[in-house]
Parts: sequence; C-alpha cells; structure tokens
Amino acid sequence: MGPIRTVLVGYGVGGSAFHAPVIEAVDGLELVAVVTGNPERGAQVRKRHPQAEVIGTTDEMFARAGDFDLVVITVPNRFHVPLATRALAAGLHVVVDKPFAGTAAEGRELGLTATRHHRELGVYQNRRFDGDFRTVRRLVEEGRLGEVYRFESRFERWRPQVRTSGWKEQADPAALGGILYDLGTHLIDQAVALFGRPTHVYAELDTRRAGALVDDESFVALTHANGVRSHLWMSATAADLGPRFRVLGSEASYVKFGMDPQEELLRAGADVGTPGWGTEPPAAWGVLGTPGNTVPVETEPGAYQDYYAAFARAVRGEGAPPVSLGEAVTVLETIEAAQRSSADGVTVTL
Repeated sequence: MGPIRTVLVGYGVGGSAFHAPVIEAVDGLELVAVVTGNPERGAQVRKRHPQAEVIGTTDEMFARAGDFDLVVITVPNRFHVPLATRALAAGLHVVVDKPFAGTAAEGRELGLTATRHHRELGVYQNRRFDGDFRTVRRLVEEGRLGEVYRFESRFERWRPQVRTSGWKEQADPAALGGILYDLGTHLIDQAVALFGRPTHVYAELDTRRAGALVDDESFVALTHANGVRSHLWMSATAADLGPRFRVLGSEASYVKFGMDPQEELLRAGADVGTPGWGTEPPAAWGVLGTPGNTVPVETEPGAYQDYYAAFARAVRGEGAPPVSLGEAVTVLETIEAAQRSSADGVTVTL
C-alpha cells in the first residue's frame, strides 16, 4: 500500500496548527490537498504546504473522492456529522475533530455508517498525546500512586472578554458551542481513557462573562465503576490557574502545573518531530510523593504525531484506531448527562 492520500477539510487554527503539520510528520501519510474557500488561507496553504492542492469547496472534493484515501475534518462542530457521513459513504476513511458529533445517538450512527462502508472512523483526541497526560497514565499503570482515589484535571484560561465573532460563542444549540463541548471534551476523554466509563455524572455549567451566551466556567464530577472520582474544571474566567493535574492515591500524589508545550510550538510554526519535540524543562516537571517528601518526575515527551501514526496503521489493517468508537461515544454520553445534571441540579446515572 502506498502513502495514504490525505485531504484536510478546513484551514483555521485547527487545520493549520493541529493537523497539517502533524500529518506531514508521519511516514505513510501524504497531505495532498486542503479544502478552504478563504483566499488568505489558501495562500497560506500554498506557502507552507506547496505539495498540497487547494480545493475551494467540499463538493469539488467529493466529486474527486477517488483521488483520496483519508479525509480529515476540522471545521465548526455543526458540520462534523454531515461531512463525515458523506465522506464515509464516498468510500473514504475519516478523522473528525472533537466533538465528533453533538449527541451520542449521532455518534453511534456515524460508527454504523463507517462499519457499513468498511472504513475507519477516527476521533482526534490529540490531548491523549500530551506529555503530562502520558506521564499520569504511566504513573497510574505502574502503580506509583497506589490505588487512585481522585483524579483532578483542569483546562483553565484567563479570557475575560468574549470573542463575539467566534462560532464557539454562539447560542444556537446546533453550533455545539461552549466550554463543555470545547475543553470539556478533552478532559472527559482523558478521564475515560484512564478509568473507564463513568457510572454517575454531576455538573455545574455556568455562564459568567458579560455578553457570553454559552457556558464559559464549568465543573464536571464523574464517578467511575472502579470507585475513582474525576473532578474536571474548564474555564475561560480563571484569574488564578490551578494545577493541570492533581492525582491522589493511597500511597502518593502527583501534581503538575502548566500546559503541554506542543500547542504553543505548533501555533508558532515549529516542525513536528524535530529533536526535543514535546519535551519540558525540569522546572516544568510535576512532583510525586507525600507532604514533605516529593520528587520531581520527568514529563514524558508529548507526541501528537503518534495519533496519526496509529490511525495510519489502522487504515492498513495493522491495528485499532488510537481512540475507540466506544470511548468516543461514552464522552458524548457524559456530555449529555452533564447538561442534564446542570439543568436539573441532580446527579445523573449513566
């Protein structure tokens, strides 16, 4: 099998930073086209990815579906399901940005569509490949914390002004805006990846900023079948940033501040996979231990390219996709439960 001919739909921040340079860094994937109708973005594609053709519309792309093997969809959330459905029906493998659907029912149907057409469907949960999350996962798997009791995870930002032009701030439910669908999808996915499907969900979804129309400061608490409790904070209004991770176990804790460096590198145009990619300096490492007795733990290198390498293997029939459809649907079920919990002031049983 030759290189997997990949077409990227969308070239905003997601396409230009989180997908195109990562795809190009993976052996066996070839970025052959980018779909964008924006002239400025088209010019950026031609400059940064001269081997990739610029296609103006998805209709033009689908008219030439035989020229491609894989479609990567990174457009506003409301378009994820219709575009992915059409791509799968056209015989193409698909990677969809998170959230890959608005509801669990839509997610299941999309999975059935992939099965009917014998194509792979991937959900781009790149934060599983953050170095700090990989470190947490290793410590948990090695038993360094003992029995884990509580998993605290935060994506907090200080953005007191609403970006009124952004689709993520739209009140229309079809837009799938708000911080729960945005940052919360990552946090819930990480908790599910570590500890499995939740049994109970409690949430507080708040809208704090003047002019905001969707949740921008929210909290979700999960109880997992193994007894672990995950407490997840997501905020655009945090004037003080808490630890990225605080994991408490029967023998030790792990506490880590700061964000994985890959996003900043990608936004700056750095080349993925260069020596030292995704590594953190010792000053940024988390600490493991008990009060008065902690040691620094070197952060695993972050590696978003590993997502696409694993998905390429799945397309070739050499392994499973890096994020299972079952886990991706569980994330959507959890989001729906969080919405019900916040609206009704109750804990929801999954």
